[in-house]
Amino acid sequence: MLKLHTELEGKQAYFGEVHSKLRELGFSLCGSWEYDAGFLDGILWRENGESIYLRIPIHVLDGELDRPDAFIEFRTPFVIKHVVNIGLDKDENSLLSATGFNQFQKPIDQDGHIDDKNYWEKTGEEVINRIINQITAS
Repeated sequence: MLKLHTELEGKQAYFGEVHSKLRELGFSLCGSWEYDAGFLDGILWRENGESIYLRIPIHVLDGELDRPDAFIEFRTPFVIKHVVNIGLDKDENSLLSATGFNQFQKPIDQDGHIDDKNYWEKTGEEVINRIINQITAS
């Protein structure tokens, strides 16, 4: 995991406003969100079962995360690498796994080794700067 210290950290906004803008940039709310916190994930790179994500933690200051009027604060974003098995599984999801599209498959390595850390830090920071520009453009 590569922590990114950017100007996004500590910024506050309404979830509904930033969520729609971040969707346009390819980000989605991570499926394991809670009412008081969650992550916004964007894929930076994907190939052969390996994915490098830019993950932005958010914390709810007022309201509940599933509501557009929830007031959130951005926490320290980070780059993370997930490695999944794209081979054949011998379980109830084997058809999906065989095609490499099993979205429910647990990563083999949730925090895989990231080569060329400087490149991914710079790439993550560039995306964060686009996000800052997008959410402050209103």
